[in-house]
Amino acid sequence: MKNKLIIYQVFTRLFGNDKASHIPNGTKKDNGCGHLADFTQKALDEIRGLGVTHVWYTGVIAHATQTDYTQYGIPQDHPAIVKGKAGSPYAIKDYYDVDPDLAVKPEKRMKEFQNLVSRTHEAGLKVIIDFVPNHVARQYHSIARPEGVKDLGEDDDKDRAFSPQNNFYYIPGQAFRPGFDLQAGAAAPYEEYPAKATGNDNFSPSPGRNDWYETVKLNYGVDYCNGRQCHFSPSPSTWEKMRDILLHWAGNGIDGFRCDMAEMVPVEFWEWAIPQVKCHFPSVIFIAEVYNPNEYRNYIHKGGFDYLYDKVGLYDTLRGVTCGHASARQITGCWQGVDDIRDHMVNFLENHDEQRLASDFFAGDGEKGRPALLVSACMGRNPMMVYFGQELGERGMDEEGFSGRDGRTTIFDYWSVDTIRRWRNKGTFTPDKLTAKELGLQAFYRRVLGLCNKEKALREGDFYDLMYANNGSDLFCADKCYAFVRRKDKDLLLVVANFGDAEQHTAVNLPRHLFEFFQIQEKAEVIATDLLSGDKECVTLNAGQPLVTDIPAYSGKILKVRL
Repeated sequence: MKNKLIIYQVFTRLFGNDKASHIPNGTKKDNGCGHLADFTQKALDEIRGLGVTHVWYTGVIAHATQTDYTQYGIPQDHPAIVKGKAGSPYAIKDYYDVDPDLAVKPEKRMKEFQNLVSRTHEAGLKVIIDFVPNHVARQYHSIARPEGVKDLGEDDDKDRAFSPQNNFYYIPGQAFRPGFDLQAGAAAPYEEYPAKATGNDNFSPSPGRNDWYETVKLNYGVDYCNGRQCHFSPSPSTWEKMRDILLHWAGNGIDGFRCDMAEMVPVEFWEWAIPQVKCHFPSVIFIAEVYNPNEYRNYIHKGGFDYLYDKVGLYDTLRGVTCGHASARQITGCWQGVDDIRDHMVNFLENHDEQRLASDFFAGDGEKGRPALLVSACMGRNPMMVYFGQELGERGMDEEGFSGRDGRTTIFDYWSVDTIRRWRNKGTFTPDKLTAKELGLQAFYRRVLGLCNKEKALREGDFYDLMYANNGSDLFCADKCYAFVRRKDKDLLLVVANFGDAEQHTAVNLPRHLFEFFQIQEKAEVIATDLLSGDKECVTLNAGQPLVTDIPAYSGKILKVRL
């Protein structure tokens, strides 16, 4: 049996932090930090109990930070080029090392990570980590690379803006001079000569505050300053070094990579590297962060990715429908636009880049996300991803420091997450610190996500959109409701989601083509079970008479009929 992937993204350093001091711009000592060890067997069992199959541990690989770890032989990062006190996990400073923040004993950080992988597997879960291929921290230097492995930039010709065998891009003859203070309280200002190109394709020595100024762009053989000419033969040095890094982490037992900004790296690299990794580790999956729909098929069919984010289609549309800015009718166009690659799309409502669903910047209340979860999780065989705390209605409305009050959970600051801290309850996971509303929302997530693999029709079944047969109906509010069918063998599921703030007395038309498509017989009356509530109701299952049911506000039904 092939499972439907249910991915739980967790920001690793925040998950186990019980300290609630919450000092903006606070140090690790001020605000505390969670560790890999906080993912105990009990914690992992609780995560698995949500219906999860894969845990994406965000921020595992060592990244730039303002915390001093020089006593462990780790070079100190200059504060002027670190975002936040903790630093961004997407400014990698050593591809071969585990971030010391995550270790109870920093000198044993790799062993603690290997133990986490083992515990995760023992809990029946699989491990995904980030691979950040497009850019690194400005002071990148690997102290953990294997003997004989050359560091990034070690053999670069810094007098050339571009060379196919350079690992970085340079601005010869010019120093790094961004439009902000390069001292940032340190004894001396940060110096970089010649300046390197910045990670978001800024090929000047003067990136601004809105650029990814803490990172430098990696060179995969594309000459961006000369018409994007490609030099891929022989294989660029960066290709070989990055493939070896992938093999290193796959060799540590992980089950998948979420590849940050994969579309900023030429697809030819992925076409070359992924098969080599899968030759040694066939079951390892690759998930790409790609936002350009015109490139989706290129990164799947040529690049070899297993899955891509469905951000600009389904996520953006569901956000609009949830907030009342878009009609539920528009959801149909989302799956139609990727119909040939739907099984490769990762659905989600939150991740570390996006605003929290319950924040004031999105829906304002996690309850309003219930219908979006039903649609996102249940409409296909493809993976579903949730972000830690989403299932508890985490609002992300803190003003943490560098991150600010933006409706996101910080990735730059030492902090703790209110709902997660109370859910963990010092590692006991007893529910007395959670409100009835939080427990109810969590139970709803547990139910929906659990059904995704429990019900064969959701896990492997075919999909049929009912909106075309209901758009003109007076008894079906197509702007607020979305309906579809999933079917496998003798199980037929009718899913109706209500994005409105009032109960909908709904008549769902089942077109004759539905019965022809699934080759099933019409019936005057059948007993259907709502898989969300357990309630049974008598409904019609034929093309001549609509199926009538009541759909609760900000929720939905999954009506199961045994054929």
